[in-house]
Amino acid sequence: MRVLAILCTVALSCAAQNVAKHGEQVFAKSCATGYCHGVKGGASGAPRLAGRGFNQAYINNVVTRGIPGTGMASFSTTLSPADLKAVVAYVATLNGAANTEVEEQAPSGSVLTGDAARGARLFKEAVRGFGRCSTCHEVDGFGISVAQPIAQVPASVAALKALATPDVKTGAVDGESMPVLVLSEGKQGTLFYDLTSTPPVERNGEPGSVKFADGSTWRHSSVIGAYDDTELAAILAYLRAVIKP
Repeated sequence: MRVLAILCTVALSCAAQNVAKHGEQVFAKSCATGYCHGVKGGASGAPRLAGRGFNQAYINNVVTRGIPGTGMASFSTTLSPADLKAVVAYVATLNGAANTEVEEQAPSGSVLTGDAARGARLFKEAVRGFGRCSTCHEVDGFGISVAQPIAQVPASVAALKALATPDVKTGAVDGESMPVLVLSEGKQGTLFYDLTSTPPVERNGEPGSVKFADGSTWRHSSVIGAYDDTELAAILAYLRAVIKP
């Protein structure tokens, strides 16, 4: 029986590898087109997909539904079910998430439940477009670290909406004023995120060409409108589960 179990495990592993291999071929034809994603999930006209911490549930959501307001269209009617499953499996392997069954887990390995599990899904939910939290925040290895890591979780939804953002400054360049997050400023040039719209745009300027002033009219509440208060409460429950003081 043990030998049979081992053989079954090997067979399943080989089958998964074959699906992912087929997905690589589908990806090369449908996704790695130069003006979209790069070869093997690298950056090109569209963002890099490899090594982003995406889990398989998220990848499946994006591929099947697309991301509204972006060039990422739904492939649910473009690809056959087999090709769709294969390309999801392939992109999952690029992110170290080769399992077909994905559970939301806290860093300790314990499975998240209730509001925390719901909040984990909402945090990265593709249907929110760029209005999802993971557009600017990286938590538990998932998302884009535009903002500094979250060190303290707001006590309530009201506190989240009123969150102070002292790192956001006002930048001025060529007569244009904008809310910014400064990444670096030195003799080689200036690098910053322009927060005028979502997703934030990474920009650079010649040394001394951009002037920064403390303070901004930008507010955190202006970018979380994709969620209602109940959903924001679930997201806070998730953050409390994975971020320890």
